[in-house]
Amino acid sequence: QVQVMESGGGLVQAGESLRLSCTVSGSTFTITTMGWYRQAPGKQRELVGSISRDGTTQYSDGVKGRFIVSRSNFERTGYLQMNSLKSEDTGVYSCYVRGYVGGIRYSEDWGQGTQVTVSS
Repeated sequence: QVQVMESGGGLVQAGESLRLSCTVSGSTFTITTMGWYRQAPGKQRELVGSISRDGTTQYSDGVKGRFIVSRSNFERTGYLQMNSLKSEDTGVYSCYVRGYVGGIRYSEDWGQGTQVTVSS
């Protein structure tokens, strides 16, 4: 069974930084893609960024140049480094992982989310 858990959310001032972590358990699960979505109050969920197994990253336009997605394959952990935070970055950030259980069965799993609040 694959479990995904985020940590690192909190309350910060505009302009400050915050790093979120995403830890994945499940020894037979081979992770291909890790990524982050966020959902602000009253808005639709949006993709923030993702990283493939070979390190290729993609970001939404609103966070390019400010956020960095990374991962440690050995530690089975993903990170979202958020710099120069703005009030519009406020929301619940959720980590997702895609991969194969036992190298065969495709699986996509999500964490429960962590709240990030940026005060101006």
